[in-house]
Amino acid sequence: MWVDLEAANMAASVVGAVVALAGLTLSVWQLLPASGAAEVGIRVQATGPHSVAAGGDITRNAFGARSKVGSAPGSAPGSPAGPSAPVVGPAEGRQVEAVDGGLAAGGAMGRNAVGDDAEVW
Repeated sequence: MWVDLEAANMAASVVGAVVALAGLTLSVWQLLPASGAAEVGIRVQATGPHSVAAGGDITRNAFGARSKVGSAPGSAPGSPAGPSAPVVGPAEGRQVEAVDGGLAAGGAMGRNAVGDDAEVW
């Protein structure tokens, strides 16, 4: 059984179009979130005066009047004083909220001066 070149060309075009459409459909399907799947992300909210919220880590910060974060005596200015808190990834799929002067982090908190006149070295 012989097929002429024109018929083979048409058949190959149809097969190619079907395969391309199937690939496009699969690509779009993979990009869409699964039905009923929870939205992954983080919601960060700070309400009220002096509230601070972060989706990740909070390290080596000064919160409060006259608060300061410094270097240990004898260390070079700007160099960290000893080990800090471990770095943790973002709190995916959770809510981080600080209210009424609160401090909240989705990750690690360490070596922070919190409150008036607070110091950390």
